[in-house]
Amino acid sequence: MNRKDAVNHMAAKANITKGQADAALTALLDGIIDTLKSNGKVTFIGFGTFMVKQQKARKGFNPNTKKPMTIPASKKAKFKAGSKLQEALS
Repeated sequence: MNRKDAVNHMAAKANITKGQADAALTALLDGIIDTLKSNGKVTFIGFGTFMVKQQKARKGFNPNTKKPMTIPASKKAKFKAGSKLQEALS
């Protein structure tokens, strides 16, 4: 499912226009992004949780030169599926 499919699905299920569905989807995604940017987490009970995980700096190597290097610490988005989603996939 892509964004267009999601907007069409939301419009049909909620009996709203595609423009309203697109605005609602944009607002939801913006809210999730804003929350994750501030290191918060977003939980939809039964569906799942979006969270930020800190990845520590680590040693690696440059594949071109084979020289060792330090890969800097970074933040990664993570999703953990909820119980209803897990059941639906089983």
